[in-house]
Parts: sequence; structure tokens; C-alpha cells
Amino acid sequence: MDGMEQWQIKLQEFVNIAHPKIYQIQQKIHQIPKSQLYTAFTVLILTVLLSLFLRLLRRRKSNTIVLAGLSGSGKTVIFYQLRDGSSHQGTVTSMEPNEGTFVLHSEKDKKGKLKPVHLVDVPGHSRLRLKLEDYLPHAAGLIFVVDALEFLSTCRAAAEYLYDILTKASIVKRKIPVLILCNKIEKVTAHSKDFIRKQLEKEIDKLRTSRTAISDADIISEYTLGVPGEPFSFSQCYNKVTVAEASGLTGEVWQAEQFIREHVKP
Repeated sequence: MDGMEQWQIKLQEFVNIAHPKIYQIQQKIHQIPKSQLYTAFTVLILTVLLSLFLRLLRRRKSNTIVLAGLSGSGKTVIFYQLRDGSSHQGTVTSMEPNEGTFVLHSEKDKKGKLKPVHLVDVPGHSRLRLKLEDYLPHAAGLIFVVDALEFLSTCRAAAEYLYDILTKASIVKRKIPVLILCNKIEKVTAHSKDFIRKQLEKEIDKLRTSRTAISDADIISEYTLGVPGEPFSFSQCYNKVTVAEASGLTGEVWQAEQFIREHVKP
């Protein structure tokens, strides 16, 4: 007896066993008044549709964009450029989240109704980063600001912070898009976005290897990154990660504005 014949025999046995039970179920269903069946079916359909609608509504309504990054990367300057079109020279390291709801400064002269953006600048100090968790569940997107001028000296720390962000459940489950914004590009010695992207990928690859080697009890990450056996790249992330450039000092923040309007529709 070949494999096909054995499979046919097992299938027939399953049908013989299942058929009486299916018949019993059919008989029980027929005994239920049609009005009750229609009501139950209607309630089920409405429940499913309502659940889908509420999910879609929550995602569409979100207008929060979070600014994160190391201290000194220029997050607060970017915040003021987006809000006021000014660098507010003399800004200092933020110790509390800096937030506001407003129409982007570059759009204030535009006609028609524009949806205000709720922008949150989260302090970059390691002790204050826990505040990030308060905003991620409602975020439509996250901008991770990197100091392109002092990048080599901060690359490891930036990669660690970014790794922690990209492996958070709130980021992964909702697939929150992330923009890595390379700031201070007006400086001649600033590094390019391609160089920064490659270096961050290399550092995160090292982190991924070292953290995988640690016991699960010691790992603070909620998800792992990348494909096992392959060098890490941002294209392997659960969510979309892109890289752009900006100059908070000169007001060149159009790529950040583009990212914001892509995820907070006017």
C-alpha cells in the first residue's frame, strides 16, 4: 500500500467519525429559531466591525510625534524650528519633556484646514528616558535626532538608545515609523547620513550579538532585531526606519516636516 492510499483511508476514517457529529450540530442549529440565529449573527458582525473601526479610528486620530535622542543632539532646537521657525539660541539641556500642539511653522501661511501636530521633545539624559514610555503608546511617529558633528564620540551611546527604542513592544506592535534625523549638517566636518546609517547598523549588530549571549533574565529588550546569521540593517526592523538630514541652527528641517506630514495627515 503506497502513501497515497494510506492518506485516502485516513481521510475516509476522519469523515466517518466527523459526519455524525456534524449532523448533530446541524440538527441543533435547525432547532434554534431563525430570529435568534439572525440576531446572533448580526451581533457578531457588528462587534467585529466596531472593533475594526475603533482600531482604525485610534490610529488615524493620533497626531503625536516624539523627538528622542541623546542629550546635546539638538532635539530642542529642532522642536523650536518646527514650532516657531527659530532656533531659540541659548537653549539648554531639557530636564522635562518639552511639548506643544501646533500647526507647523512652515504651514502657517497655507490656506485650508491643517491638522495640528502634538510634538513631544523627550529629555535625552539616561535617567529621564523612561518618560518616553508615556508617549509611545499614542505616537504616530518617532524622530530620533543624532548629532552628525560629534557622531563618532557618541555613536555607541546613540546605537544603544536606538536599539532599546526599536525593540520596545509599543514600537514593534504598532509598527511606529522612525526617522533617524542627522542634525548639525551645516558644519563642514559633519558626517553624512549614509555614513551615520552604516555605523549605527554596525553598532546595533554588535549589540544584538552581545545581548543575545546574555541570559533572558538580564535582557531589557522586549523584542529581538534583525535576521539570525545576517548582518543587521534597518530594513530588517518590524517598523519602517528611514534616515534624513537637518540643521536646527539654520532652519533646514524640511525632511523632518515631510516625515511628520506623512504620518499626521493635514
